[in-house]
Amino acid sequence: MSARPSTTTRIRPLTAVSAVRAFRITVVPGKNDSYGLVLEETYGESGNALASRVVATTPEQTGRIIDAVFAAARGSGHSPSVLAFTRQVPIRINEVDGVRLALILLTTQPIAKHERVCAIMAGINAMSVEETYYWYSKCIGTEASRARKALRTLLSDN
Repeated sequence: MSARPSTTTRIRPLTAVSAVRAFRITVVPGKNDSYGLVLEETYGESGNALASRVVATTPEQTGRIIDAVFAAARGSGHSPSVLAFTRQVPIRINEVDGVRLALILLTTQPIAKHERVCAIMAGINAMSVEETYYWYSKCIGTEASRARKALRTLLSDN
């Protein structure tokens, strides 16, 4: 008989991470006092926080959903005036408002009709927090394009 070598597997205990999940908006200057946005999901509060880009918009796309951007800034304790085209520092957005804004940006990005954009924004704003988290997970997951299309169809009736 052959002897098996004794192998021990070392299991590291799981520990809680003190990183806080949030979002941040970076203003990208455009022409004529307009600006686009980059929305990133972040973990941690210090300068070495992990960040992952969720969506970037052009100045034209930002103009269509500017009310949602102002609402996210207000919900996170900022005044709307922080969203200036000359802003250099990213704006921190709390998790709930960031998820809602990300959904609006992701679903309205390819749409040109103003009525559809308004219908989608109204539908997302009417959702509960749990619904927004569900759709956010779907819209950034492996089947993201299908989920975004389904949400656009559900909310805009077109």
